[in-house]
Amino acid sequence: MNAPVAEQYVLTTRDQRGVATLTLNRPQQFNALSQEMMAALQTELEVLANDDSVRVVVIGAQGKAFCPGHDLKQMKGNPSLEYYQALFSQCTKLMMTIQRLHAPVIARVHGIATAAGCQLVAMCDLAVASSDAKFAVSGINVGLFCSTPGVALSRNVGRKQAFEMLVTGDFIDAETARERGLVNRVAPADQLDAEVDNLVTSILSKPSEALALGKDLFYRQLETGIEAAYQLAGQTMACNMIDDSAQAGVQAFIEKRKPKW
Repeated sequence: MNAPVAEQYVLTTRDQRGVATLTLNRPQQFNALSQEMMAALQTELEVLANDDSVRVVVIGAQGKAFCPGHDLKQMKGNPSLEYYQALFSQCTKLMMTIQRLHAPVIARVHGIATAAGCQLVAMCDLAVASSDAKFAVSGINVGLFCSTPGVALSRNVGRKQAFEMLVTGDFIDAETARERGLVNRVAPADQLDAEVDNLVTSILSKPSEALALGKDLFYRQLETGIEAAYQLAGQTMACNMIDDSAQAGVQAFIEKRKPKW
């Protein structure tokens, strides 16, 4: 029997276009990533990973904030090395599941996104933020260097900018986050959903097979040397080119018309 909506940590909706929206649902705790919240999000992502009809995933949140990071009260209540190792391992698995998902994942950010919440934004493939959103990796303010969020952050923004955020814990606003590459687009709060949908619509106009191939290659090549990256990219493009969608797209270009996928 399903739990009542009020007890669900993550709300999931889908539309006819193949867009799945996962909404963090602990508004009274500002959507802190408790073990239960991470487990619920992991479960939902694994369901989507096995569904080829899913074209785009949007991760948003209920209430006043996107996510403040881990649930510090829960962490403080379990003071053992084994617990913390298991907790951060669980978080790492969740973040890597987002990266390995075949569909592009968009973070819809409002309010604050701090520590592991900022990590979640950074691990999503794309991010659209409300103009009033704020970002920080602020664990250092309570004596905890945001080491795991730093992995994601340093792969999105410049090294010195990332390190400054990590050692100061200072907030940056949405426009600064956009300028540094942490988010793609910024919109007024009342236009946030429309801006997310603009990005979704653009992605949906492209063939899903090429997007899935491209996303997988994008992250694999980033973690290797340039020569190996070119080898991976060349093989991926060759596989992509023999796909029906690419053949149809090239033929449409030659014939000076829009492709029909």
